[in-house]
Amino acid sequence: MNCPYCGFPDSRVVDSRETESKEAIRRRRECITCGQRFTTYEKIEEIPITVEKRDGSTELFHPEKLLRGLMRACTKRNVPAEHLEEIVADIERQLREEPAYHVTSERVGKMALERLQGVDLVAYVRFASVYRQFESVEGFKQELQQLAKEGIR
Repeated sequence: MNCPYCGFPDSRVVDSRETESKEAIRRRRECITCGQRFTTYEKIEEIPITVEKRDGSTELFHPEKLLRGLMRACTKRNVPAEHLEEIVADIERQLREEPAYHVTSERVGKMALERLQGVDLVAYVRFASVYRQFESVEGFKQELQQLAKEGIR
């Protein structure tokens, strides 16, 4: 790390501690040449997760986009936003634990549906209608019949 005052390429660490969010390490440094002190932050660089869409294109996984979809499905339902944030965080955590950082949009949707099923069935059906691209009432009926078969009410 170059000193921001004199540009010397070496410094010594005076103090080191985690930030409050535990996402980075704060290091207090002192330049060996000029003696000035400065602070640096070290953060783990995460490998981005890519999502392959139905049309074959790929894009980065955006947890906010998934959260927006879940919130839209839960409109006027009694589902706390914090619960939806936990679902998104859980999905992202599960994806990061896997060896490959490439996933299909179908898989992300399925993971979201699995979690929504235990939270709110109306939100589940709303999300499923977009995820499974229902084109008619028949698609809704089939989904509801499948839920009834599984004993979910």
